[in-house]
Amino acid sequence: MNAPRSTDPAVPSPPDPFFTVGARLDNGLGRTGTIHTPHGDIRTPAFVGVGTKATVKAVLPEAMKDLGAQALLANAYHLYLQPGPDIVDEAGGLGKFMNWDGPTFTDSGGFQVMSLGVGFKKVLAMEAVGVRSDDVIAKGKERLAHVDDDGVTFKSHLDGSRHRFTPEVSMQIQHQLGADIMFAFDELTTLMNTRRYQEESLARTQAWAVRCITEHEKLTAERAHRPYQALFGVVQGAQYEDLRRQACRGLESIVGESGRGFDGYGIGGALEKQNLGTIVRWCTEELPAHKPRHMLGISEPDDMFVAIEHGADTFDCVNPSRVARNAAIYHPDGRFNINTSRFRRDFTPIDENCDCYTCANYTRAYIHHLFKAKEMLASTLCTIHNERFTVRLVDEIRASIEGGYFAEHKADTLGRFYSGAARP
Repeated sequence: MNAPRSTDPAVPSPPDPFFTVGARLDNGLGRTGTIHTPHGDIRTPAFVGVGTKATVKAVLPEAMKDLGAQALLANAYHLYLQPGPDIVDEAGGLGKFMNWDGPTFTDSGGFQVMSLGVGFKKVLAMEAVGVRSDDVIAKGKERLAHVDDDGVTFKSHLDGSRHRFTPEVSMQIQHQLGADIMFAFDELTTLMNTRRYQEESLARTQAWAVRCITEHEKLTAERAHRPYQALFGVVQGAQYEDLRRQACRGLESIVGESGRGFDGYGIGGALEKQNLGTIVRWCTEELPAHKPRHMLGISEPDDMFVAIEHGADTFDCVNPSRVARNAAIYHPDGRFNINTSRFRRDFTPIDENCDCYTCANYTRAYIHHLFKAKEMLASTLCTIHNERFTVRLVDEIRASIEGGYFAEHKADTLGRFYSGAARP
């Protein structure tokens, strides 16, 4: 059942419907669909490329369009610090600022406040090995972020200046950035946190979600000159089934004065890789089927198959571009490093069956040379290929759901990628 729409014609409203469901897997969880945004449709499942600072590192936005990316995600924390959301707003919003005319996402900044604030920089472990502690911090790092019930106070990782994020501030920043889809401000915990802290954090995130809805509706009315921005709630709860289900039910129950709740949901937090599918299933069994579900921060082939199979519609990750800058290449027969000596005289493409610009025009030997010579073009060419590999992989998964051969496609693709029997 669709949520009620605002009766005030001056207040922007989401497309009706915002999300339509297509084909379904036999398990009733995995599906295809379409998200309708002011800047175009997103056919799901879809991989959303990450342009953290309003750019996918090393490539042009036009290149992302050419390789088939449907949407891009930028980071509210980083754009708040530099250049500032007011500048992006003055430019006409994120899409215009970065010359991308397709759909855009922004995250709330919560992940970066926590991960950078405790010294982890990029990645939190996807396993719960080690002692439980509610004062998790990377070795040798200073804690730069401090959480209280009202918000988070943190020091900039750029210059050490002090800042304060609250749900209201996150909404204000994201409205200025102007993405089609944005996320509620949440507290990210790690698998190292105790059960008691996870419970406290979940209650805090729930309270923040209520405040996000209130501020979102206020800003939507004030900024009627801008298209409607969809707001997704974020499900936390770590590895605990009861907390995940409680979080889903709690978010679904939140309704603003307009009569609308969240437009969709993000499944966030640190996850145990081996339990990824189970955790996604807990959430999709609770969340409303007529709203999209975004998986925050995955891109490895096995993770994508598992998440899609259990009900994720979209997901984002920096990994394709990050590993590309370190000479790691995705290939149907597995991942390999192109800067090793065996590619020095290899005058074949990275993948003869890949249709990306890099594979159509350059050889492994040339790209190997670029890395050895420390030329910036190396990162560009490898990022183009890795992003295309990832986008195409998800496109093929979507086609397999529509065609009724998902299980066979999953077995063949993952069997080849992870077998280790044939390396390029």
